[in-house]
Amino acid sequence: YAYFFFYSIIRSSYIKRLTLKLPPGSKPPALSTAAELSLGAAAGALSQIFTIPVSVIATRQQVGRSVRESSLWPLEEEPTDESFLAVARDIIREDGVTGLWLGIKPGMVLTVNPAITYGVYERLKSLLLLAKSANSKLSPGMSFLLGAFSKTLATIVTYPYIMAKVRIQARAGDADASEDDCLPDGQNGKTKATRQTGALGLLLRVLRKEGFVGWYQGMSAQIIKAVLSQALLFVSKEQFEHWALAFMVLFAKVAAR
Repeated sequence: YAYFFFYSIIRSSYIKRLTLKLPPGSKPPALSTAAELSLGAAAGALSQIFTIPVSVIATRQQVGRSVRESSLWPLEEEPTDESFLAVARDIIREDGVTGLWLGIKPGMVLTVNPAITYGVYERLKSLLLLAKSANSKLSPGMSFLLGAFSKTLATIVTYPYIMAKVRIQARAGDADASEDDCLPDGQNGKTKATRQTGALGLLLRVLRKEGFVGWYQGMSAQIIKAVLSQALLFVSKEQFEHWALAFMVLFAKVAAR
């Protein structure tokens, strides 16, 4: 919904600027596919900036800090506080405030995911409506199928970076790197990774260890999750627009009496 919020603001502002250049009373021009993709990418970048700290904290909570700690400090068995604020404080203590934005670079690359999703959906929707009558609407079932197809395509294209982003946020990349590149810190034989792993470095390490298939580990679960949420979102969006328009027409008729 953060994406929808920023997308609606950016798109309406862009259309308003285009309309100002036209003669008074002219209809807003139809946006090209390139413009739609660019606006979608900009909206995705803004939503990433504001939502990625929550995503980082949620990922750490889901995988558990103990997973990463047990790989580096197996002798520590102290109970840990896994609450939202506690995990946030832990991240800031370890990596600074910028640690809340771990994975922001692959996240920016992944702004093409919703751009592809909405671009493909709108293009297929236009083709289907063009083949039907001018005033026809997509049925909920067709909206679901188009949303599912477009999101599946976007997920397949961008999944390697989705995997890299999640691993970076969970610091799984650092744990993997510690197997090959770690130094003793002089206390009880503990070790620590010498550097954080970037998205490209992580993808190369996965390719070296697990092959090309490693880039798509867990993709089926991601597709099921993303497709269901996105397809249902498209269905609700189409129905909301339909009923909102009907309500506004009814309100205008009542007010005209």
